[in-house]
Amino acid sequence: MKSTGASAGMVLDKVDQRILARLQEDGRVSMAQLARELHISVTPCVERVRRLEKHGYIVGYRADLSPAHLGQNLLAYVQVALDRTTPEVFDRFRTAMEVLEFVQEAHMVAGGFDYLLKIRVRDMKEYRSVLSSHIACIKGVQQTHTYFVMEEVKSSSKVRVQAR
Repeated sequence: MKSTGASAGMVLDKVDQRILARLQEDGRVSMAQLARELHISVTPCVERVRRLEKHGYIVGYRADLSPAHLGQNLLAYVQVALDRTTPEVFDRFRTAMEVLEFVQEAHMVAGGFDYLLKIRVRDMKEYRSVLSSHIACIKGVQQTHTYFVMEEVKSSSKVRVQAR
C-alpha cells in the first residue's frame, strides 16, 4: 500500500495511537486480538485500521527478515558526492538507486555530500562489485566514502507514536 500522506483534518485519538503502536509491534495480530487488547469490539477496530490505512498512517505490512540467515552479512553506509547538484543529476542517481535491491535505504542529505546509502550484501567481494558496477559508474557520481558496520547495536524501522 502506498502512502498518500496524512490527512490534515484527521486527529489521532488514544485508541488510534494504540492501534498504530500495536501494529508496529506485530502487523499479523488478528483484528479480534487487537480489539480485545484495546477493549473495543471487532467492527470498530477494523474500521479504525482501514481509516488509518486510507489516510496514509499505515503504508503497508511486511515481514522483517534475518540478514544473517539469508547470507547478507556485510552492512555498509556509503556517502555519495555528486559532481553537480542539478535536477538531472539528482534524478539520474535517484532512479538508479530505486531499482537496486542491495540498497536498503537511499537518502538525499544536506551537508558535505549529497546521498547517504545503506547497503547490505554477502561479503566484501560483492560490495566491491556493487560499488564499481552500480554506484561509482553512475554519471554524475564524483566521490564515495564507505563505512562498514562492525556491530549493529540497534536497528529499527519503528516510528514514535505520540499525540501531535
